[in-house]
Amino acid sequence: MSKLHEVLTPQNSQVIFIDQQPQMAFGVQSIDRQVLKNNVVGLAKAAKAFKIPTTITTVETESFSGNTYPELLAVFPENGLLERSSMNSWDDQNVRDALAKNAQDGRKKIVCSGLWTEVCNMTFALSCMHDTDYEIYMVADASGGTSVDAHKYAMDRMVQAGVVPVTWQQVLLEWQRDWARKETYDAVMAIVKEHSGAYGMGVDYAYTMVHKAPERVKHGERIGPNPAKQI
Repeated sequence: MSKLHEVLTPQNSQVIFIDQQPQMAFGVQSIDRQVLKNNVVGLAKAAKAFKIPTTITTVETESFSGNTYPELLAVFPENGLLERSSMNSWDDQNVRDALAKNAQDGRKKIVCSGLWTEVCNMTFALSCMHDTDYEIYMVADASGGTSVDAHKYAMDRMVQAGVVPVTWQQVLLEWQRDWARKETYDAVMAIVKEHSGAYGMGVDYAYTMVHKAPERVKHGERIGPNPAKQI
């Protein structure tokens, strides 16, 4: 049986964020950049909720790429940032060591989110898989390329090499798997409400209108209706 038949679990996964930095995001044209950041932070919060070991690596922070999104760093305030000079994260020994440490615990499925898809993500994925028995799960909607074609054909090339394409919400729900797992239920619902768009709106609607739960936020008094008098 292929290892790719195994679903992602909190026990077999680790996460790497590659170059989620503003100068890299400025060049992204394959996805709306606000959506991109939303998805990156949603994935980060999912990793935090399930206690998935997470590596954050950056390139040329002070000379070119800028500081990692503060919203991402806020999820992992204790994490070190592995600074590199190479576009290929696999060329950096600190990155290799971080991934190897987690792989020793059985976490050989590496969930990857990075910029750009066609450069930093692809070279890392191909090089890592060439040298190890790790499996790469590329989060397509938490990554971005310099054009739609650049992202698509890089994803195609990686898939041909054995990389598994996924989306951030798919990863979140694959880790949860069963709604009876109450220890992570509330955290997953909180992530969904904040980051999952229409799905999150639907959860809010069901909780408040169907199950009569209180609204998530306090707000001012609801006033009206007060139809204007016809003149």
